[in-house]
Amino acid sequence: MDGHDSAGLEPCSIALRMAARSTRLNASQRLTNRPMTRGIRRTACVLGFAALAACGSETPRPAAPAPTAIYKVGNPYQIEGTWYYPKEQPDYDETGVASWYADPFQGRYTSNGESFDADALTAAHRTLPMPVNVRVTNLDNGRSLILRVNDRGPYAKGRIIDVSRRAAQLLGFYDVGTARVRVQYVSRANLPNGQPTNETPVEVASAVPAAPAGKVDVGTLSDISGAAVAAPVKMRHMPTSSASPAMSADELASTQPTGQVTNVVVPPVTHLYVQVGAFSIYSAAERVRRHLGLSLKITTIERNRQRLYRVRLGPFDQVAEADQALAEVMRLGSNDARIVVDQ
Repeated sequence: MDGHDSAGLEPCSIALRMAARSTRLNASQRLTNRPMTRGIRRTACVLGFAALAACGSETPRPAAPAPTAIYKVGNPYQIEGTWYYPKEQPDYDETGVASWYADPFQGRYTSNGESFDADALTAAHRTLPMPVNVRVTNLDNGRSLILRVNDRGPYAKGRIIDVSRRAAQLLGFYDVGTARVRVQYVSRANLPNGQPTNETPVEVASAVPAAPAGKVDVGTLSDISGAAVAAPVKMRHMPTSSASPAMSADELASTQPTGQVTNVVVPPVTHLYVQVGAFSIYSAAERVRRHLGLSLKITTIERNRQRLYRVRLGPFDQVAEADQALAEVMRLGSNDARIVVDQ
């Protein structure tokens, strides 16, 4: 979950996340540093009462007006050295590790101005517009659920989406904390007042048109002679999306979160990988692999009739192992690396 940006609301609840961590740390430090002289305690009490008196003498400031919930794409932002670029992504379909959140965010404003409710069917995502509906499928048990993305997050490295407490319960990973998931864009979501968001967003409608591009020559690159390339991976397909690209008003209404859990067929066995990148040119992938070293491998996949060369580390069977590998890859300078789920 996040706070708010210049276009509405953005990096402020990031500070809340950091403050929550700091509070827990300070609490543990107090427990380990209990010995305190009586004089110091007395001085601390006097200062505390003085601060309370000063607070009581100040005129209360009027409460800030509640933000209005809006549809927004959002501006680029940076968290702990990593830049994120929100954009329209109607074809979004990714795998990764999900987590869930609740307190201390209950009742606070989300990044698009809604009020966070841990018992609602909502989620936080780093780059999707808000609000939109996504289908989240737990690849560990086949439970699938439509959720409303209305916030920014998660900012823990190696997590693809933060879901509400209720969503984690329905998806079956509330007790364990994380799950391997597939996240698929479904549709735009209605605003809290019931107004649909089918119209073109203000951010898009008011954007300056791009300068016309000149003619681009396109050609097919031949394979590099003598380079060892793994054969394309044959995979069982993950569950298909339940929404078509173009939907009627009735179909759009049917894609709103209802809490109905669907059981879908998922691969019997999955693994975790740290993916540094996917490249259309083998030499680019090989250059990254050599630069980072480690035990990175290059594998190929056919996507949209194009061969991609993926630079990956793994497989891993435990989230903690993948987290550790991701931290090492990022330490070497690859801030865009992420954890993915594959067979």
